[in-house]
Amino acid sequence: MLSFLEQAKAGAQVEEPLADAVRNALSRAVGSSAPPVPEFSDTESRLAYLRWLGVMSGRLNKRKTEWLERKEFLQTVWYESRRAGLDTGLVLGLIQVESNFRKFAVSPVGARGYMQVMPFWTRVIGDGDASKLFHMQTNLRFGCVILRHYVERERGDLFMALGRYNGSRGRPQYPDAVFAAGKNWDFRDPPPAPARVDPSRSADKAPSGPN
Repeated sequence: MLSFLEQAKAGAQVEEPLADAVRNALSRAVGSSAPPVPEFSDTESRLAYLRWLGVMSGRLNKRKTEWLERKEFLQTVWYESRRAGLDTGLVLGLIQVESNFRKFAVSPVGARGYMQVMPFWTRVIGDGDASKLFHMQTNLRFGCVILRHYVERERGDLFMALGRYNGSRGRPQYPDAVFAAGKNWDFRDPPPAPARVDPSRSADKAPSGPN
């Protein structure tokens, strides 16, 4: 193992048989090469994203000190979590617990990267190249697709899905840790400030009548 790889203490997914339809669906989900460039239907949606990016960047600053690296990471997490139908704050909480935002983290059982994806997944639903799990977007996409798969297997039960992701299904320690960490990345977009009214042009001001 390369000396710069950092050990992660999180658990790992357990390989399970997958139906062909599920395997094919997961393969398609991770196979798209679309870059994580946010697109918005209107200006307000774009501004809301930029406000989120600014707040999250401030919170992540101590862990990722380079602005461009931080921006690319957050943009990709935002894109991949939404693409998988997951809460972005929860995904950031999971990354905090799994790898503490270390791109080259490796667990004692071999899980890799930000979301601690087990190498067997690249064989089951990818091209078999486990080294790609150290590529940021590949790791985040695999992680989000796998978590989405577990959420569907658990019929929407996020607690059980997180346990399955960690290989500790049914035990509370890991889901509780992710939920707690997710609160660090919660974001509530403030409502727009009310428009300022010029008192001299107030509609309530009575018009002056004739002398």
